[in-house]
Amino acid sequence: MLVLTRKIGESIKINEDVKITVIDIKGKNIRLGIDAPKETKVYREEVFLKIKQENQCAASSTEFDLGKVTQLVKNNVKK
Repeated sequence: MLVLTRKIGESIKINEDVKITVIDIKGKNIRLGIDAPKETKVYREEVFLKIKQENQCAASSTEFDLGKVTQLVKNNVKK
């Protein structure tokens, strides 16, 4: 892990297209500004882990109602 010290207004760069800037520091809280391309997904870690868990559950789930899926496909084809 790379550990850096930054002051308010200072930044770090990740590759050519991601810039993280320290916006504010209040006590133990730090506000960061992240400038990245729209196609770059940026999540808080706890949100990322929840998404990953939900995706793993969905991928491992083999239970689905084929009749409901068939009906959904038929309904969408009619439109």
